[in-house]
Amino acid sequence: MQPFSKVRVIAAALIAAAIIGGIIAFVFLRDDQVSIESEAVGPVHEIIGLSVEGRPIEAYTYGDGPIRVLFVGGIHGGYEWNSVLLSQQFIDYLEERPDIVPDDVSVTVIPSANPDGMYEVLGKTGRFTASDVPAQLGPVGAGRFNARGVDINRNFDCKWRSESMWRGNVVSAGTAAFSEPEARAIRDFVVEHDPVAVVFWHSQANAVYASECEAGILSGTRTLMNTYARAAGYPAIDSFDAYEITGDAEGWLASIGIPAITVELATHETIEWERNLAGIKALFSLYSGSN
Repeated sequence: MQPFSKVRVIAAALIAAAIIGGIIAFVFLRDDQVSIESEAVGPVHEIIGLSVEGRPIEAYTYGDGPIRVLFVGGIHGGYEWNSVLLSQQFIDYLEERPDIVPDDVSVTVIPSANPDGMYEVLGKTGRFTASDVPAQLGPVGAGRFNARGVDINRNFDCKWRSESMWRGNVVSAGTAAFSEPEARAIRDFVVEHDPVAVVFWHSQANAVYASECEAGILSGTRTLMNTYARAAGYPAIDSFDAYEITGDAEGWLASIGIPAITVELATHETIEWERNLAGIKALFSLYSGSN
């Protein structure tokens, strides 16, 4: 939908009033005669990049406040399809309740950061429901990587190495930090919009993890983690230590001074909507008025 101008609305109202009164009139208003800014209707929908196979990576922004909070789902594609479903639920909620976003906050949701991995599992693009997901997803990890077999969440510039780990297995992290278009899309959006905090939805460790790089955990990250975890009822854990992770998106954000957390859903099938909505609302309260 295109932006509309209050000036045009005023002019239309005056014309309508004149016609109703039996007088046909033409009203001309210059932009400098009424100093009111144009307003946009509805969310801002952007395609922020394309996957290896050319599928769009989309972002939806609600509100226009200066304090931006970013939520990202599906960086591990169809392997963690429920994180995309949670993102879709959040978008639907914002469509129905745009007033939930504080006036000084803007909220961006990137629902599916790895659309090629989603396509590998679903055989379709765009919105889906749980009934669209096959009962058998194939080998363990199916859909986790992008179309070049790279783990996108090992392709960011924090202690990056060409090979990293996942569940004790060696995985490709690309040919260089940000070699993959999906990682570049997130990087470029973050650099352009400078969010105050970033939340990544994953599954299935049933916890909220802080992020860190060379300088350790940022104080703002620990506040972000504890606020979300307490409201949503997840355990809050400083560091993931089951195996070494390099090149993760959250660590890269820590390296550039942006607090980020990993919210791990309890299973690969559930979205735990009510508890995550509680976490989201707690972040709105945390960041509103923080400028």
